[in-house]
Amino acid sequence: MNSPGKIKCYTNSNMLGENWPGIQLYYPPVKYSPAQGIYEDVTQAAARMKKHAHHTNAHTLIFDLEDGCRQKEMSRDLLRQELPELRKVNPSVTIAIRSNSFRTDEYELDMQLVSDMSDCIDVVMLAKAGEAYGAAEVRDLSSLLLELNPNITIQPIIEHPKSLKIAPELMQYSTVKHVVFGIHDFSKAMGIHITPEHWIEELQFYMNQLMFEARIAGKGVIGGVETLIGANIMPEKFIEPHDVRRWLDLHGDYESRIVYKHACQEAAMGLTGKQVIHPGHIHLCKTAYTPSPTEVNQKVRILKAAIEADALHGGAIKFEGEMLDPPMFGKALQTLLRAHALRALNQDDMDFALQVLELLPAQVIRQNWPYGVLL
Repeated sequence: MNSPGKIKCYTNSNMLGENWPGIQLYYPPVKYSPAQGIYEDVTQAAARMKKHAHHTNAHTLIFDLEDGCRQKEMSRDLLRQELPELRKVNPSVTIAIRSNSFRTDEYELDMQLVSDMSDCIDVVMLAKAGEAYGAAEVRDLSSLLLELNPNITIQPIIEHPKSLKIAPELMQYSTVKHVVFGIHDFSKAMGIHITPEHWIEELQFYMNQLMFEARIAGKGVIGGVETLIGANIMPEKFIEPHDVRRWLDLHGDYESRIVYKHACQEAAMGLTGKQVIHPGHIHLCKTAYTPSPTEVNQKVRILKAAIEADALHGGAIKFEGEMLDPPMFGKALQTLLRAHALRALNQDDMDFALQVLELLPAQVIRQNWPYGVLL
């Protein structure tokens, strides 16, 4: 029998929590070709999906059927045809559909697509969530998805002050694990003219408000889309922060430096994902969001030292010239759980994280990791 207040440690990685949305790439289903001056047909779009989407290194692919999609009917036809193969070829990528706003004619057609392809879809991103009918939108969509496939989750997009005001109501449903801060529509609705370089500072108050409500609800927040697109793409071999900074100094352009800076700021705030519109942003933002191998190694050593000194529950240790106590141990644990959530924790470190969880009271885990899966 388990001790009261303790969580039993299973050998299952589910005890560490579910995967986060991570870096989400907007992928246009049917794309306009500037060179030809026309839109693709389904055959051309399918060939592009096989060439690029099947091999993406993004955590999530977002197929936008709302603002970024002009050929909506053709795009839905394409997804019906291609999603089963994408799921088969790249089973690790999360597939998200950005639907049109609730109860519009296009929304109903989007929901028919979700119904037809429910085995191939992981997330429905609800555009303009709550703006017309309040939290009832998420309630009704939740009911539909639970009938189709209970594993499909909802990511409401907060794009208006009305939505931010009722954010706790939108996040009350178990189908909602993360919400999206739609910075461009939100700033438009507020009459705030954000800039590509400083939008985090310009929207800081509202982002903090959303983060505060999400933390209470045990939900994650997905950060904003960058509009700056540079010419240089950082190779995937660069994963340590000092290597990334060196590449940015030697080869990065202005746009890359801004995108990386913003991603680091969002990661430091505890955001659980970020949306990008260019494949060149994927790895750059991944390195900002994901704890590096060196950082994970350091946090493991901190936790091992705390356990060895019997200080995990109370007390302090000296570690590499610094005094550390339980709040710092909690942050070290958060780093391991964050790495796992972003699919970057190796098996040995995963096993160790499970051992640490077994030693902690449930309340301490709630304080450090409120996302619900562990509870």
